[in-house]
Amino acid sequence: KSCQKPVDKYIEYDPVIILINAVLCKAQAYRHILFNTKINIHGKLYIFCLLCEAYLRWLQLQDSSQNTDPDDLIRYAREWDFYRMFGIASLEQTSFLVGIFMTLWWMRPEMLKTKSDFILLLKALLLSSYGKLLLIPAVIWEHDYTPLCLAFIKVFVLISNSQAIRVTLNLNRMLPWMAIFFGLILENGAICLFQKMGWDL
Repeated sequence: KSCQKPVDKYIEYDPVIILINAVLCKAQAYRHILFNTKINIHGKLYIFCLLCEAYLRWLQLQDSSQNTDPDDLIRYAREWDFYRMFGIASLEQTSFLVGIFMTLWWMRPEMLKTKSDFILLLKALLLSSYGKLLLIPAVIWEHDYTPLCLAFIKVFVLISNSQAIRVTLNLNRMLPWMAIFFGLILENGAICLFQKMGWDL
């Protein structure tokens, strides 16, 4: 009644169709998921995506240092490598999110003036990172095109993040991409810092 506009059409749609439209990065599907559903899996999804990324890095680290020594100490060290990769992935993702929030706050401070605005955008960004779950099938079905698949997954996640920012803050297409660009700069700065500290990525 307040906006005199039609009700959200996705309320009557099957969840599978909503999911397909979200995968296709349709703004209306994102709007429905963020504003008209009570999904509270963003924290668990975020942790699971970080685990997927840590596993991929850990697997690449194992491939680069193949050692068939069955000693328990070696296995213990490899387990700590996984935890280290998880920590690095967490710090990089945090840097990316901080870069996005800093850019948006600098460009449009009125949009993130309340705690609820901040939480909604954070929830949208975490939910829109669901594409990282594709890292596991890409690793399991390893083939010659795996690096290309990983690049496509990264691009898909960035497009999803852009759409989530756009829908949440009701922006045009340019500002979300600028925020993502600065988020990537901060994330790559964190990667360079880790490499200078001697951490293998």
